[in-house]
Amino acid sequence: QVQLVESGGGSVQAGGSLRLSCAVSGFPSGSYCMGWFRLAPGKEREGIAVIASDGSESYSDSVKGRFSISRDNAKNILYLQMNSLKPEDTAMYYCAARGPSCLRSRLVPSTYGYWGQGTQVTVSS
Repeated sequence: QVQLVESGGGSVQAGGSLRLSCAVSGFPSGSYCMGWFRLAPGKEREGIAVIASDGSESYSDSVKGRFSISRDNAKNILYLQMNSLKPEDTAMYYCAARGPSCLRSRLVPSTYGYWGQGTQVTVSS
């Protein structure tokens, strides 16, 4: 059974840091295209960071240079290190997985078939 469970969200002041985790079960996450997405009130779901099976990473312009995606294949956990947080980063954060390929549309949420339940991140000014 495929399951993705996020954790690590919380409330933090602007400029602070958080690390999100996504525990994966049911498939080897290291062999899949995995990503982090977020949904803020009144906005569409946004792809922010993706890691391919070869370890290559992609980021949206909104988080590039501040966020870092990584994974521990032995533990089957995906991470998102978030630094220099801003109030506009406030959102529900989701991890997601799709097939082995990250070649096309890797930051597009509709291309992902497996989703976690989300973890809330709130950044205050």
